[in-house]
Amino acid sequence: MIIARSPLRITLGGGGTDLPSFYNKYNGFVISAAIDKYIYVTLTRPFRSGIYLKYSKIEKLKDIKKIKHPIIREVLKEEKLYDHSLEITTLADIPSGTGLGSSGSFTVALIKSLYYEQQKIITPKILAEKACDIEINKLKEPSGKQDQYIASYGGVNCFTFKKNNEVTIDRLKISKQNLDLLESNLLLFYTGFSRRSKIILGKQKNLSDQNNSEMIKNLQKIKKIGQKTKRLLEDGDFENFANILNDHWHEKKKRSKVMTNKKIDIWYEGALKNGALGGKLVGAGGGGFLMFYANDKEKLKSYFKNLKVEEVNFNFDFEGTKITMS
Repeated sequence: MIIARSPLRITLGGGGTDLPSFYNKYNGFVISAAIDKYIYVTLTRPFRSGIYLKYSKIEKLKDIKKIKHPIIREVLKEEKLYDHSLEITTLADIPSGTGLGSSGSFTVALIKSLYYEQQKIITPKILAEKACDIEINKLKEPSGKQDQYIASYGGVNCFTFKKNNEVTIDRLKISKQNLDLLESNLLLFYTGFSRRSKIILGKQKNLSDQNNSEMIKNLQKIKKIGQKTKRLLEDGDFENFANILNDHWHEKKKRSKVMTNKKIDIWYEGALKNGALGGKLVGAGGGGFLMFYANDKEKLKSYFKNLKVEEVNFNFDFEGTKITMS
């Protein structure tokens, strides 16, 4: 049995500028952090020939072209595993549709496990590129690139997505002391709302493709916020980092009417009065996780506990996608 483990992520700045509809014209910039919540893919050779899939559904079939799970189907086709017998099972620490990049993490973990099973080596760069190709080019998803890259590399990274499709990866230049402080004071709370990022990102893609001035202006602001976020984090200026999280959230809400809802807005404003300095929804929006930087963590935790909103504790992951068992 082979088990591949791929981290989920939180976005610290620049989210949304990693879509081709934006970066192909203007370059994108995102700061992303891998966290120790994972997608797992297990791979075994079944006794009987065929493909056996176990995820939220169960599939048993002979022809990979008939696989209903789109990512698994396209990955197996891309790797030309037509005569391969496999049993693939997926597990997750956090449910999908919650804004932590689970789709990209799953794609990366699946490719990694298949390469290992065939005794082939794959670098983080090629792993991320292959996963992006599957989701963006093969499946035509309105997806960005940060999820696949941060899942492949792990850590806390600054990604520049260039017009020529090149991606540069730079570790955030932050001291160990300040990194620990950042990790300690960032908190995640699950809103209970899942969402389909396709709706929000699809609209963003379409408007960007049409050179809609408001959407482009918004994403340009988000990119500048991301670049400023990098400087603030590297300087250890966490108070202004928290303030710019709020700026990011207010700009992000302008991109879609379904970016938030009344309950999330009430919780957000309440959090700022109960220990949080700044925050935003993680991911495309519409639900998932609220992330806050807090100066009084216990007060903020108590606020959400009284609301019966679950906190998810996390640490940063610095290993990226790896094989944990073989």
